[in-house]
Amino acid sequence: MATATPDAPEFVFPSIKGGDFKFSDWRGKPVLVVNTASMCGFTRQYAGMQSLADLLGTRGVVLAVPSEDFEQEYGSEDEVARFCEMTFGLKLPMTKIAHVAKGEVHPFFAWLRDTQGFVPDWNFNKVLIGPDGNFVAAFGSDPDPMDDEIKGRVLGLLA
Repeated sequence: MATATPDAPEFVFPSIKGGDFKFSDWRGKPVLVVNTASMCGFTRQYAGMQSLADLLGTRGVVLAVPSEDFEQEYGSEDEVARFCEMTFGLKLPMTKIAHVAKGEVHPFFAWLRDTQGFVPDWNFNKVLIGPDGNFVAAFGSDPDPMDDEIKGRVLGLLA
């Protein structure tokens, strides 16, 4: 599914803790974007997400995008943040709750849909963006971020 695309437009995600995350701030680093949910069978993958973020340190980014599109997310950003911090010790960047597949989807996910034909079909789908801001690969819910399939692709993009 990895194909060359023109440079990605600038995407901005509102942070769950205030402020914004700008993709341009992460240029030069691989970014793994994961649509998440707090009450899903795959929620345990938060641990793998944090482990990968710890492994990358400042060389890459793992971004959690909570979504209610599959009806398994808490109703407020405060509940989501509290759950993730208390249950998984999550310190990685997390956005406010966003639409990823249904309704008025966030522009990043609209770009994926329109340029790659990729729409998350469940929670914990993962999208790898290369250091140049281009789409590299998409993964379903099953592989954990620390599985060789994903971790290897991310680490392979480090300069």
